[in-house]
Amino acid sequence: MGLGIAAAILWSLTHAVALVALPMLLALFFLWFFRDPARTIPTGPGLVVSPGDGVVTDAEWVETKGGSRLRLSIFLSVFDVHVNRAPVGGRVALCEYRKGQFKNAMNREASVLNEQTMIMIDAGGYEVSFKLIAGLLARRIVCKVKVGDVVERGQRVGLIKFGSRVDVLMPADADLKVAKGTRVKGGSTVLAVLPVAVDTESPRSRAVGA
Repeated sequence: MGLGIAAAILWSLTHAVALVALPMLLALFFLWFFRDPARTIPTGPGLVVSPGDGVVTDAEWVETKGGSRLRLSIFLSVFDVHVNRAPVGGRVALCEYRKGQFKNAMNREASVLNEQTMIMIDAGGYEVSFKLIAGLLARRIVCKVKVGDVVERGQRVGLIKFGSRVDVLMPADADLKVAKGTRVKGGSTVLAVLPVAVDTESPRSRAVGA
């Protein structure tokens, strides 16, 4: 909006196409970058969907304080949609922001060293965590949920501005449906299926009835 106004002022003062072109191009780029396309959210018990658009750069089993976990890393380039979505439905059990560095998001140490927000969702029977990680260009992580909120699978929960990374941690017995190099879409690509009996009723409905 501001860039469009600046372009209009420059045009009224100078009528110089060259001066107006740059703010107009930047305005169009930002409109395109912050696009938020609708997504078809898959249904079914135990599905874990991608929290963001990008490419799977890593898929491995890791040891954490809570035991073994399957970790997927998804790299979001500056050309990807940067709206983040909940991988599962449930109650937000943790939402923690941590200051850090702005290393290349593709580096393995970025998961530990970079600025990030960790969100954990209690899906009733299992927990899935995901990190919104800043990168070289990403300088702001926007998180729209807080502890206690009830979210649906695929619901919009935040935004990372410009190139960045999302890590997903899920139970180690998850049946992986993607591989390194797979391009995924937030809210619609199934990353894994958890072999657990879950209540398929909407978590929001369960919260109302609680």
